[in-house]
Amino acid sequence: MIDSLVVATDGSESGERATTVALDLAGRFDATMHALSVVDTTEDDGTTESGENTGEETGSGSKGGIESGGTEGENGDEGSRAVRRRRAEEAVAAVSEQAGREVRTAVREGAPAEGIRAYAAEFSIDLVATGTRGRHGAHRYLLGSVAEDVVRTCPVPVLTVRQLDGTDPDPETGTET
Repeated sequence: MIDSLVVATDGSESGERATTVALDLAGRFDATMHALSVVDTTEDDGTTESGENTGEETGSGSKGGIESGGTEGENGDEGSRAVRRRRAEEAVAAVSEQAGREVRTAVREGAPAEGIRAYAAEFSIDLVATGTRGRHGAHRYLLGSVAEDVVRTCPVPVLTVRQLDGTDPDPETGTET
């Protein structure tokens, strides 16, 4: 039984697809919905894979995701971190807006995969949902590095939702994306 689930998102297309699936599952199981975004600070400040919660809970009504790195030129200074944090807060707010129901939201800083695992343990999450690729990296792999790390190490089931490419039919409309 799924009583609670968390969607880890960064606001990317892949994260948005994971959000849609997670919201559907939360509705079907009448589960408590959580949205989480983890701002990756490991590249710009030496934070270790500890996943320390240096962020804070944003409350209900926000959207969330995995913020793994940023665009070119964003890493390495406090201004960049502030930009990434703002994006993460916007991502969790969007989940809440899309949900039309209460969503517990959080933005944390640290190593994304560890932050997701720690959140799942802290809130006794039954299922983690995440996209397969985030904002960081343009390469097409089966799984992005954060999603792969979560799948390999998370103590609870992980649902990965792949990003559609231009040849896939949209599951809602049946037309190519």
